[in-house]
Amino acid sequence: MLILASTSETRRKLLADAAILFEARPSRVDEAMVKDALLAEGHGPRAVADALAELKALRIRAPGLILGCDQTADHEGTLFSKPGTPEEAVAQLRALTGRTHSLHSAAVVAEADRPVWRHIASVRMVMRRVSEAYIEDYVARNWDQIRHSAGSYTLEGEGARLFHRVDGDYFAVLGLPLLPLIDYLIARGEIAA
Repeated sequence: MLILASTSETRRKLLADAAILFEARPSRVDEAMVKDALLAEGHGPRAVADALAELKALRIRAPGLILGCDQTADHEGTLFSKPGTPEEAVAQLRALTGRTHSLHSAAVVAEADRPVWRHIASVRMVMRRVSEAYIEDYVARNWDQIRHSAGSYTLEGEGARLFHRVDGDYFAVLGLPLLPLIDYLIARGEIAA
């Protein structure tokens, strides 16, 4: 059985909907500290997502396969994390409106305390220009959902209205490059196809 090193509702739903047996366990990682250290060392948003996914997978001590995931929003090399406040969410969306950014979704599978598989999917997100009033109303209506999302939106909800185009893997936008993970699990004989 796969262990998901997260309690993310979205990732849990994706795995369950794909009929992958798993157990969710939270991985205790100080994400802000790790991000700050990696950024100070000159690593970009894509590398931060990869490093955090690996660290989350390695923090769970258990037999079997452990899946760690992380996602970062990347606007011209600047990392946008999960917003800490509604005001921060408004500021992030204000910076992204009418522009293009990337979401980097990293997944790392660890076994016996070492990474055995990794995949990073980058998705190009083209946001339409939206009004300041709409941004403020969107954040107020959706704060409970978007506070857990890099970039301050969820594409699977009202956030779809923010976008003109999305180039890449939809599952990666949701925070898990599911199809490459399924390919890996099939190749290992963990699941059938």
